[in-house]
Amino acid sequence: MKIAFVGKGGSGKTTLSSLFIRHLAANEAPVVAVDADINQHLGAALGLTEEEAATLPALGAHLPLIKEYLRGSNPRIASADTMIKTTPPGRGSRLLRVTEDNPVYEACARTLLLDGEPVRLMATGPFTEADLGVACYHSKVGAVELCLNHLVDGPDEYVVVDMTAGSDSFASGMFTRFDVTFLVAEPTRKGVSVYRQYKEYARDFGVALKVIGNKVQGPEDIEFLQDEVGEDLLVTVGHSDWVRAMEKGRPASFELLEASNRFALQELQDAADDSYAHRDWARYTEQMVSFHLKNAESWGNAKTGADLADQVDPDFVLREGAEALVSPRSHSPRPAPQPA
Repeated sequence: MKIAFVGKGGSGKTTLSSLFIRHLAANEAPVVAVDADINQHLGAALGLTEEEAATLPALGAHLPLIKEYLRGSNPRIASADTMIKTTPPGRGSRLLRVTEDNPVYEACARTLLLDGEPVRLMATGPFTEADLGVACYHSKVGAVELCLNHLVDGPDEYVVVDMTAGSDSFASGMFTRFDVTFLVAEPTRKGVSVYRQYKEYARDFGVALKVIGNKVQGPEDIEFLQDEVGEDLLVTVGHSDWVRAMEKGRPASFELLEASNRFALQELQDAADDSYAHRDWARYTEQMVSFHLKNAESWGNAKTGADLADQVDPDFVLREGAEALVSPRSHSPRPAPQPA
């Protein structure tokens, strides 16, 4: 399953995405976690020190390697230089899988141990001094979108992406790459305003949207959220002493998380599992191609000097068992994990 966490800045989006990742790891599920927020805090929420989080490899810095690997022997892509963030896979492309080893993971991922269970963590990377005033953050998340376009995940496998805050995630087609999107909302007018924006923008794209009510203090808060978001409200989460200790850098064993919060996390996993059963691979591929053609016409053709519509393989559908190149190291031993 591909799962996104979105929400207003300060809503607790990153905290909840990290709790969900820990929950999946505790259930021994294969997980790839991706920090795609402009404020890179997922690593710290998963137990890294600030110094360790700062040394995470940046996906954006390895974009040439990612493009060259994913291109494979696809005859429709003349060179990696003509690939843009929306380039879809086709016959001959290399596809990524959650549990395999490949050069992309080797260069861009770090394996953490969360209570003894391995999780792969990837990050877009923060703004650098050279980026300030001249670069758009959405150009950095292009590497994430390209990887998601080439990733084949099966049931009981999870890719969890902590997205940038607010409605900025609609600056690209990446918002359509997920089986379910969990929107974290506080029980306030500002808290649900992002929900309304997201609901409106996503309406025509079949985005499965579920709301997590966070920082809920009592029945009045729950009633407010029910009135504002209706049946999209999936679970609510209140104060957590475990989370407070984690934010101080002193997390206890995850099994000591409050029972009510563990129940809420299981509800999220159940919703994600259910969403996979409704995945439409053909529509998923069609949306990918549609956004690619829009980007090609808008800026991609001019930037690359090529007609990027030619990259579309009309007979290819991304799905489990899709005909594409498989990394020769797909079944090699997993990299040695490092404790968080």
